[in-house]
Amino acid sequence: MSIGPHLLSVADLGPEGIAEVLEVTDSFVEVSAREIPKVPALRGRTVATVFFEDSTRTRLSFETAARRLSADVANLSVGTSSVAKGESVRDTVQTIDAMGVDALVVRHRSAGVPHQVSAWVSAAVVNAGDGAHEHPTQALLDCYTLRARRGSLKGARILVVGDVAHSRVARSNVWAFDALGAEVCLVAPPTLLPPSLQGWPVRVSHDLDAELGDADVVYLLRLQRERQVGALLPSVREYTRGFGLTRDRARRLGPDALVLHPGPMNRGVEIAAEVAEGPASVITEQVANGVAVRMAVLFLLLGAAG
Repeated sequence: MSIGPHLLSVADLGPEGIAEVLEVTDSFVEVSAREIPKVPALRGRTVATVFFEDSTRTRLSFETAARRLSADVANLSVGTSSVAKGESVRDTVQTIDAMGVDALVVRHRSAGVPHQVSAWVSAAVVNAGDGAHEHPTQALLDCYTLRARRGSLKGARILVVGDVAHSRVARSNVWAFDALGAEVCLVAPPTLLPPSLQGWPVRVSHDLDAELGDADVVYLLRLQRERQVGALLPSVREYTRGFGLTRDRARRLGPDALVLHPGPMNRGVEIAAEVAEGPASVITEQVANGVAVRMAVLFLLLGAAG
């Protein structure tokens, strides 16, 4: 088994580990399609979702995944917990760990917190997003969605478009796409790229129109205005004019090109509403596949070893 004892980064997996997660996901996609989508694989186990940052999709996806595996689920609501009284992250997670949970699914606004948590607890730790660092299960579900549609990512030309500097999704996806043999191009204004891309297996473009014709996949990132400091863009309208996947731009994509977005979407900003609902979009498939992928991750961390 190539995964474990924690899932903190896509780099923890490597190509073999990614492939293993995707293969196990196939089984859980079948489970999710059943009339009663539940198996007893993690009966007697407890999964705690510990989100120090707001989330809808990721939290619900993990909780649904755990329940479909018959695990017990505990969730920490930071606003009504002792964190609101000033309790430290360390004391919080060690308290939860002391209750005998088997896995902690952790999201935090600061990079590196899940990694640090893994040193403080005996439970398995899954990174559900840490600041602008990584979001490994999002990358896995995106790889699964593309594999299901294309059969393989080898040789696929993938554009990752938008706010790369503030995106944990971009970092995880670049490494995962590259590990599976895709060619990745970051398309963004210079102000929305990281200060350094040394070591990133990508090329960079500032011209979306020049890249669209050869793209197999367009992966749009949310414009994260809440994380941006200073005037990085002249205006949102100007951003859309240069880097939004408008209806006119989408018409220039090849007939088999796919459009992805990790959500939540800023419709009319990075993606036009018609494109989000159009035939190239697999955005709802990403959400559906997220549950099965997270079932696979939890099973490989807890069930396969147990």
